[in-house]
Amino acid sequence: MTSTDLYRDITDLAHDSPGWIHTLAEIGTDGGLLMLAAAAALVWWRARHDTARQLALALLVPVATVVAYACSEVAKTLVDEERPCRAVSGAAPSIADCPPTGDWSFPSNHATLAAALAVGTVIAWRRAAVVLLPVAALLAFSRVFVGVHYPHDVAAGCALGAVFALVCARLLTGPVATRVTAIRAVGRGGPLGWVAGPGPRAAFPGGQPAGTPARHRR
Repeated sequence: MTSTDLYRDITDLAHDSPGWIHTLAEIGTDGGLLMLAAAAALVWWRARHDTARQLALALLVPVATVVAYACSEVAKTLVDEERPCRAVSGAAPSIADCPPTGDWSFPSNHATLAAALAVGTVIAWRRAAVVLLPVAALLAFSRVFVGVHYPHDVAAGCALGAVFALVCARLLTGPVATRVTAIRAVGRGGPLGWVAGPGPRAAFPGGQPAGTPARHRR
C-alpha cells in the first residue's frame, strides 16, 4: 500500500466519522502543540533549582524545536510537494481548509514541532513519556485525518523532530550545563530565574558585601 492509498483510506474514514470528531481533530491539530509547549514550560519550571544538567536538558527543548522547524521549512522549499487535498484524485474532501499553493506538504511542520517538543521534554522528564508521546502521535495522525498531509509527510516530520531533540541533548547538554554552573557560581540568575542559583546575597559571607555599613547589616 502506498502513502497515497493510505491517505485515501484515512480521509474516507474521516469523511464517514461524526461531526464532533471532525471538530475535535481540527482543534487537536493545534491544541496538541499548545499542550506540548506547556509541558516543555513545566519541565523548565521544575528544573530551575535542579541540577545544572537537568536545567540544561530543559533549556534545550525549545532550541531543538526551533532548529527542527527551520530544517523542515528548508526541506519544504527543496521538495515542493503539493498538498494531497489538491493532488490526490478520488480522495474524500479534506476536513480542514486546504493550504494555498506554495505552502508545500513535505514534511509536516506540525509533526516536526510535536516530535521535537515531546521527545525533548521526555528526555528531560522521563515520566512524561506516557502522556506526551501519544499526544504527539495523535497530533501527527490528525494532519492526515483532516486531509492536509500524506502519511509520509507526518512520518518524516516526526523523525526530523525526534532526531534533532536527541542530537541536541546528546551534543549540547554538557556545554550548556557547564555554562549554567558558571552563571550560578557568580549568583547571576536571570530575571525569570532560568539559571536560578544561590542569589547575590549568598555570594558574600553573612549575606552582605564586606563594605556594607554596620547600620545596614542585619
